[in-house]
Amino acid sequence: METLEKIRKAYTEYVLENGKQPTSIFQFAKKLKMAEAEFYNHYASFEAIEADIWLTFFTEAMSTVEADTTYQGYSVREKLLAFYYTWIELLKAQRSFVVYSFGQLREAQLNSRSRGMSRMAQSSSRVLSLFKESFFDYARDLLAEGRESKEVEPRPFVTDRYPNALWGQTLYLLDFWVRDVSKNFEKTDSAIEKSVNTTFDLIGRSPLDTLFDFAKFMYQNK
Repeated sequence: METLEKIRKAYTEYVLENGKQPTSIFQFAKKLKMAEAEFYNHYASFEAIEADIWLTFFTEAMSTVEADTTYQGYSVREKLLAFYYTWIELLKAQRSFVVYSFGQLREAQLNSRSRGMSRMAQSSSRVLSLFKESFFDYARDLLAEGRESKEVEPRPFVTDRYPNALWGQTLYLLDFWVRDVSKNFEKTDSAIEKSVNTTFDLIGRSPLDTLFDFAKFMYQNK
């Protein structure tokens, strides 16, 4: 087992057994039979470990869908559906950790509204930062492909916000799955399908776009 995976595994086991992060990097490294300095060669903090775990969930999901020979032939709508289904399926194997970690993030966001809790909010932001950056790269590429295939309609002042909308959708689906108590998380599958279809119905071409084009034509040719 490589060192990074060993650290992530030990960290995951610790928080699930204790319900909180370790209090000391020195003691945590000692249990791994590792010098504290060696630990810092890999991670700067416990938040960095957690951020890497969330990033790993994403990269593993992407590797899985891209290894499927049929994926490249999908529409962008189908590609996003495939990603979400695969991502959630991978999260199931680590559900206890995801519930713990995402629960801590939600709690931090609520507490950040109170005076003096800004550090906790910043910590929660760092935990998802690597995942968010990688997802935004994926979303931008997907949307660019959608514009070429005419599945995504470019709109002034709005198009640049599409990646943010997809990130918000991702957090919504994650929250939904964490709360889902249906058999085999069947409701989450429905939430994925409905949310993605609704998103692409909104960012795709609509009768309003046709009306706008006609109004623009009328104005330019009056």
